[in-house]
Amino acid sequence: MSEHRATLGSASVASAAVALALHGLILRPRMLTWGATREEAARSYPGDELIPGADSSSTMATTLPAPPSTVWLWLAQMGCDRGGWYSWDRLDNGGRPSADRLVPQWQGLEPGQRLASVPSGRAWFTVAALAPERTLVLRADTRLPSGRPFDPFHGSVPLVFVSSVWGFHLEPAGADTRLVVRTHGRSRPRVLTRPMDLLFWEPAHFIMQTRQFHNLRTRLARAA
Repeated sequence: MSEHRATLGSASVASAAVALALHGLILRPRMLTWGATREEAARSYPGDELIPGADSSSTMATTLPAPPSTVWLWLAQMGCDRGGWYSWDRLDNGGRPSADRLVPQWQGLEPGQRLASVPSGRAWFTVAALAPERTLVLRADTRLPSGRPFDPFHGSVPLVFVSSVWGFHLEPAGADTRLVVRTHGRSRPRVLTRPMDLLFWEPAHFIMQTRQFHNLRTRLARAA
């Protein structure tokens, strides 16, 4: 019996090792660069420099059926207090459907502006870089585990935190738009945040970002 249990235990460990190796070597790299070309994934983008010493990153991309001037209008109205995030609304917009039309009063964006990231407004992204029809970089600095924002430029940095940027970069692709989304993050302490990246944040970002791509594509196709 003990030999049988030992065999089962060894098989379980081996299976787990194989699964981890497949994830690390094949699945994770594809997930972190979903839709992006090698050149797009290797490039630097505005906003990368805002997180020095970044220890996590992803570059995902898609082609949208509209010119950058039109795609920009949809991006410019993002936010829980505005048009939503065009992703899984039950997860990131309190169940309220994201906008399916352009709303003029949501079009204004300015550097330093806060866009609510949760329906309560207690957490937010800050517009960190802005070049209309080309670049929109949103930044979040968050205490863990409370999820409350902090100011990285004034006062002390929390012992446990994550600072990240979420950048949207638009380039013409004929009559369409190539949308490249770059994330850059730094978190501490890595002994705690590294497992969270691998087990939760990276898969969650993949699920939410691919859904946003899909919903933006659908809205733009309907409006054409």
